[in-house]
Amino acid sequence: MKSIVQEEKACLFCGRTPTEEHHCFGGANRKLSEKYGLKVYLCHEHHNEPPFGVHFNKENMDMVRRIAQRKFEETHTREEFIKIFGRNYL
Repeated sequence: MKSIVQEEKACLFCGRTPTEEHHCFGGANRKLSEKYGLKVYLCHEHHNEPPFGVHFNKENMDMVRRIAQRKFEETHTREEFIKIFGRNYL
């Protein structure tokens, strides 16, 4: 499924292109992120490079998860989100 978080494929943080697709909730929840369109587009620096990449920077990762949860809750309840993803990020 395409991203429900972003329409344009520009980096969520800085607006640069090209971008890489990042699943907002990884690991065991990666397939659920795909199913619900909870993906964002990030430049390589904000995706996979320290110190700002979401895979290295907890604050940036948490921000992405909060944005994704808010978007999900536009069409679902918080209870549904917690049931599906296991916790509340807001």
